[in-house]
Amino acid sequence: MPRPRSIPDHAVLDQALVLMRRAGPEGVSFAALALEIGLSPATLVQRFGSKAGLLGATLGHAWAALEARTAADAAAMPRTPAGAVGLLVGLSGGYGDGDDYADGLLVLREDLIDPELRRRGAAWFETIAALLGACLADADGPRPDLGRLMTAQWQGAVLLAGFDRRLPVAETVAQNLRAWCRAIGREA
Repeated sequence: MPRPRSIPDHAVLDQALVLMRRAGPEGVSFAALALEIGLSPATLVQRFGSKAGLLGATLGHAWAALEARTAADAAAMPRTPAGAVGLLVGLSGGYGDGDDYADGLLVLREDLIDPELRRRGAAWFETIAALLGACLADADGPRPDLGRLMTAQWQGAVLLAGFDRRLPVAETVAQNLRAWCRAIGREA
């Protein structure tokens, strides 16, 4: 009979993501994670098989958490321009400020080079665009085209916040998205 796991996989993967953000994918090893989480490297090898398996499980776990958070936040958001801004500001909280944001780009690199993660990211952005399009509807119905443009504006605002660190990311995003809504004639 196998021993019960003292630390569940989701907790291990959460810590692996913290390590990946701090040290990059190259800095994630069974030994480094073992020091962080308090399990032996051999136990981690048994669970994930290889470094590639660990990195894949970590990134898949991160995507699952983001997708769940997006669905929960979207279920609660009003279908208005202000609701769209609120959704994106809330999702921006995971980017971190300053150097934390820059470190997160190391994780994004992995998402962009792995075909499955890239597919998952594209699907997530289409989900966001559809949600925003519902918030930006006009007399003819939802505007997924505006949803995609707002998504691009959001990501641009996040990038701007990485360079111009006078304000927290969420504030930079909120200001930019409200201005964008005004520019297209939708008050947020």
